[in-house]
Amino acid sequence: MYDPILVPTDGSDGAEAALDHALEIAAAHGSTVHLLNVADTTQTSAIRIEGQVVDTLEQEGERIVDEALGRVESRGIDVVTDVVQGEPYATIVEYADVHGVALLVMPAHGRRGLGQYLLGSTTERVLRRSNVPVLTVPVDPDGTIEYPYRDVLVPTDGSGCADRALEVGIEVANAEQASLHLLSVVALTTFGAEVQDVLGIEDLTERANELIEDATSLAEDAGVEHVSGTVERDASISRAIRSSVEGGIDLVVVGTHGRTGFDRYVLGSVAEQLVRTAPVPVLAVREPASGK
Repeated sequence: MYDPILVPTDGSDGAEAALDHALEIAAAHGSTVHLLNVADTTQTSAIRIEGQVVDTLEQEGERIVDEALGRVESRGIDVVTDVVQGEPYATIVEYADVHGVALLVMPAHGRRGLGQYLLGSTTERVLRRSNVPVLTVPVDPDGTIEYPYRDVLVPTDGSGCADRALEVGIEVANAEQASLHLLSVVALTTFGAEVQDVLGIEDLTERANELIEDATSLAEDAGVEHVSGTVERDASISRAIRSSVEGGIDLVVVGTHGRTGFDRYVLGSVAEQLVRTAPVPVLAVREPASGK
């Protein structure tokens, strides 16, 4: 599930953190890494030098890619490089589709403006559109990001995207020989008062427990050796997930499009919050188009 890996780069600290993490994965699994810089054609970047129009962003992109290339080659990892003009988020999504990318690795944070970086703000737009799983990596000043992953968390709400995230989480747990932790959050504030009156806290909790039991059986049948499941009650789904992360989680795998309903929660909107705030990498997975 890790080959090939696409790493967009803009030379920022966030992009370097994403590349470092991607190289750890690639080295462990023999993956090819694609390095991509997008020269943003939505900005005015052309200047005239000695009668020739030179795209300064493209020149800068070549320099950034060359610097990253040396880091990849020093690890003995197969690498493909490209500098492409276009709108960053759309170009990244298209590149991933065209080149059959299995995993897209991007920084979780960034800035946008003159002389500042694009990728962090681009990441969320890619998350909403990418058919490829997107692994977001926070800048890690404390050196606490761990690889190989030993503990993987998958929140589930019974939606199609959560089911897809569970499938990917199981793949990751098997590939990394990691423990899989399943979480379902009963967040009553997601529902109106009428829904709470009809179902009640206990009914919602029972449904959540059933989700965990089904997900546990699926993971165990797929060969995951260590599986645990938890149901939490909290006014905030994202807070409950972050609390679980603080218990020693190395990676969160989450669906990017949740559905609402009597027995379903809103994980889709939570995914972007996790990308912004989680201290560990977050692997965001979209539900396949056929499942919409």
